[in-house]
Amino acid sequence: MNKPDISIIIVSFNTVDLLRDCLQSLAKEAGNVNYETIIIDNGSRDGSADMVECEFPEAKLIRSDINLGFGAANNLGFAKARGEYVVLLNSDAFLKPQALEKSLAYMQADSTIGLGGARLVGAKEEWQPSARMFPSLLNEFITTSGLGDKYPKSRFFGRVDRTWADPNQAAMVDWVPGAFSIIPRRVLEEVGYFNEDFFLYYEEVELCKRIKSAGYNIWYWPDVVVTHLGGESSKTLTQFSMSDSGKQIYLWEMRSALLFYRKHYGKFSAWLWLYMKRLWFKLRTWKNSFSKQTERKNKAALFTT
Repeated sequence: MNKPDISIIIVSFNTVDLLRDCLQSLAKEAGNVNYETIIIDNGSRDGSADMVECEFPEAKLIRSDINLGFGAANNLGFAKARGEYVVLLNSDAFLKPQALEKSLAYMQADSTIGLGGARLVGAKEEWQPSARMFPSLLNEFITTSGLGDKYPKSRFFGRVDRTWADPNQAAMVDWVPGAFSIIPRRVLEEVGYFNEDFFLYYEEVELCKRIKSAGYNIWYWPDVVVTHLGGESSKTLTQFSMSDSGKQIYLWEMRSALLFYRKHYGKFSAWLWLYMKRLWFKLRTWKNSFSKQTERKNKAALFTT
């Protein structure tokens, strides 16, 4: 068999219908690109793996009995990939026309590109953050304080998600979301695969950090368009006992953030990040409590007048 130009890796976790649509869309929009598809079923309970085996026999299927997490599952795909380039594609992401062809052309034209990403849009074509700055204590403060949302057109306060920038302009950036990204295989072999210490969240951030540290560029391309629904796998986490909705997912995100800060900025920065988070939550709790007390007093005053 001829070696494919691209190996497309899709991690599936309880998204059988979306996965089917994703694979059908891929076949329709791949154009003239010579590609292979590798599906890693991450312990799904909805028949995703059986569906792939029955309806898409040409795809390489890797079954895992447990949920390995995003990074570890993709690493299984990396090990099986034969393409010169590897594309990460979420099961809830759908290629627009020529997305694959354009991304491949960009990579082939510039050997300094270590990873490239698409313009992500929602089901109604709404813009999604597609090109971002690396996490830092300053960026965390801007995001947590709400200043980024309040002043999105400010080059300083809108820096985290580059909301100040024209989304129609290609740009070198820090990192792009993992819903769609293309990576030269040689770069992966040089910098290493995903860090499996990150079970969920920050995996692609950490990989982009290593790629940039190795001297390669990360690019955002606005004419490579991908529809991304977002959050579909996390909606199926019914096996966890959560005191509040999404608590387990939030804890994973917190853990991954601490790992990232400790690995790339040191223990002291990780401690400062955690301290800032705790302080901010205490302030919010105090504010909410004060607001409720004020509301109760105002209601009581109405009844006594």
